[in-house]
Amino acid sequence: MNSTMILVSGATGLVGSHVIERAKTDGLNVRALVRPDSDLELLKKWDVETVVGELDDRISLQAALDGITHVVHCAAKVGDWGPVSAYRKTNVDGLRNFLDAAIDLKTIQQFVHISSLGVYEARNHYGTDETEPMHQSGIDGYTLTKVEAEELLQTYVAEKGFPAIVLRPGFIYGPRDRTVMPRLVERLRSGSFAYLGSGEQLLNNIYVGNLVDAIFLALDHNEFNGQVFNLTDDRLVTRIEFIEAICDQTGLSKPTKHVPLPVARVLAFAMESTYRILRKQQAPLLSQARLKFLGLNLDFNSDKAKHILGYQPKVDFREGIQETLK
Repeated sequence: MNSTMILVSGATGLVGSHVIERAKTDGLNVRALVRPDSDLELLKKWDVETVVGELDDRISLQAALDGITHVVHCAAKVGDWGPVSAYRKTNVDGLRNFLDAAIDLKTIQQFVHISSLGVYEARNHYGTDETEPMHQSGIDGYTLTKVEAEELLQTYVAEKGFPAIVLRPGFIYGPRDRTVMPRLVERLRSGSFAYLGSGEQLLNNIYVGNLVDAIFLALDHNEFNGQVFNLTDDRLVTRIEFIEAICDQTGLSKPTKHVPLPVARVLAFAMESTYRILRKQQAPLLSQARLKFLGLNLDFNSDKAKHILGYQPKVDFREGIQETLK
């Protein structure tokens, strides 16, 4: 891939920064598309070429894409609360602008779109693979617009022959996580954490290094145009193992409180309804998204990625969580 030029959007985020770091380590040509308010300290340290722009700014997108052969699209509005329109502006309309600019330049050989296992229905899963259709209504602005983004991308693949692969990772953990892990550690430190249900339900965990491996495999396989791939670690862990591993690494007390799932569902519905009526900007303590993350069995099948892309996750959860919390 030494003749390629890779553009990474969302380059200062958890996934994007690790893609950039891997590309630089491998001696590949890479460019970062960054927002005006991004922290560029790491990118400067790695001597990465940057283009400042937004997904709604066609001129900056064209500048970022100039000479690019491969794209890793990590940029997205993430979260579990807020108006759908705010998520749609970035996750769907922004993607459309990106695709239009890329098609006009006619140099793109592969476009790797980072989606999410959140496109599936928020229920218990036991080995769900890519044959299951996406859940059209979603449970929040993020999951709904991730579905819409995939549908949009597939129209460009089918109608315009655009070269693209979709990767659907589960819960991504790893160094430089600025969102989920810090909040979890704070709740554990305050003693307010409680398991939803037994805590024996599986989490759809994937270490960021394993995801980056899959991304570079996808960049190197443009013969699988339009294909989608579930991605998790080889070994999924229960919520108890996940939380207790965090406690082991941080020296925090292991939680013992459990909230029955039926009670949690009622509380989540009541809290969401109240917060919407009051137009609260912050998410409630319990929401449908948090109920899914903490209470549902999320066992997804990654065999397709293993058989077709050659995906072989190298990092086990115990090693990955240790690196995450260093």
